[in-house]
Amino acid sequence: MNTPKNIVLLAGGVGGAKAAKGLYHSTYKEALTVIGNVGDDDNFHNLWVSPDLDTLVYTLANDVNPVTGWGINNDSCRILTRLAQFGSDTWMHLGDLDIATHIFRSELRAKGESMTAITQKIRQRLGVTVPVLPITNDTVQTRLNTNDGWVDFQTYFVHRRCEPHVTGITYKGAETAYASQEVLTAIAHADIIVFAPSNPLLSIAPMLAVNEVKDAIDQSTAVKVAISPLINGKAVKGPAEKLLQQMQFPPGNTGIAEFYQDIADLLIIDSSDSADEQAIESFGLATHATSTLMKSESDKTRLMEEVIQVSLKREEVCYA
Repeated sequence: MNTPKNIVLLAGGVGGAKAAKGLYHSTYKEALTVIGNVGDDDNFHNLWVSPDLDTLVYTLANDVNPVTGWGINNDSCRILTRLAQFGSDTWMHLGDLDIATHIFRSELRAKGESMTAITQKIRQRLGVTVPVLPITNDTVQTRLNTNDGWVDFQTYFVHRRCEPHVTGITYKGAETAYASQEVLTAIAHADIIVFAPSNPLLSIAPMLAVNEVKDAIDQSTAVKVAISPLINGKAVKGPAEKLLQQMQFPPGNTGIAEFYQDIADLLIIDSSDSADEQAIESFGLATHATSTLMKSESDKTRLMEEVIQVSLKREEVCYA
């Protein structure tokens, strides 16, 4: 079986970070490039916050809060406590050490540095040894049309706890944004492209909405494999299942398959959902069922090594 020279992981959120960690500690680490979602990015306290990129970097640096899966382990909240005392809105949780990251990022953005360059400085200085690339250097922000009108992602996700009913999603700025050259080069050179078990509509779709990204993936000869974020038909974390249904996708992994039908070749599902295989394959996707729950570090590494091995077998079949 061939060993891949280049693996690209498209990821966002806690599920994406777990997949990144599994590959980072796998035998395929040296082939890895991680591409992160920026649709969650926003301005808080005059600081530019990039939650998905930071979660990816903190996780790979062994610095993430192990309870929440985001934020920095053992961080304090003295700054937010004082801001609340001053009357500022503090519903967006930002720890003190986390705020240092946002100050650093915001200072460099003000000097004209690209998000790609800034993210590389952050991950290098935190000891992460694989590339972590924002999908674009431009600003793209996920917005949701709810029963209370249009809201930004963080208002929906954090402030409103995903409670509003969603009738539409847009990725503001994607129509004028372009993928970075680093992202396009990584995709063009990839042997395997992995879509992490991230929320398809909130983490993966904002990246695909950026100009050139979907075309680059379509034109790539890489094996394209997606990992379902559902187990036993339910989201492990977050509103993926609910949101897909609100946006008129079929329930369960059938909805995941519909989303990925023109994007991926293979869908990895949990063994508890093996009955979904026939429905998934009706969308033109091959399937592979295994345990996809990533609780421990060994779970993450085992799953992601299996994902790559299954992808390599598919590559051999395709080119036989």
